[in-house]
Amino acid sequence: MKTSKKKLEALIEEGTIDCYDEEEQFSGMATMVEENVGCPFQAKVVEQEVTVAGFKWPKSGFGLKAECERNGKKHLVDVGSLEFIKPYPDGYEWIQAFLLWRDGAE
Repeated sequence: MKTSKKKLEALIEEGTIDCYDEEEQFSGMATMVEENVGCPFQAKVVEQEVTVAGFKWPKSGFGLKAECERNGKKHLVDVGSLEFIKPYPDGYEWIQAFLLWRDGAE
């Protein structure tokens, strides 16, 4: 399910309010993903179903990793690689907003 660009832009505005630079904006958007996306949830990565257990911030840059589990193994995957499947997790639109912000920030 694709969220409208207008809705995503409103979420970006909410997530980056009072931010002075890109680093603060990244922190605001990543925090909103962590706080609003209900984990765990099912998704696909390269056509394989995984359980997304949480999110991990990078040591540098504006990436955001999804902590995925499959067959007892854990993997870190860029959130842009997630394919949402039904039922969509609560707050999944925050990941879409984060990706729209990140693509504009790079």
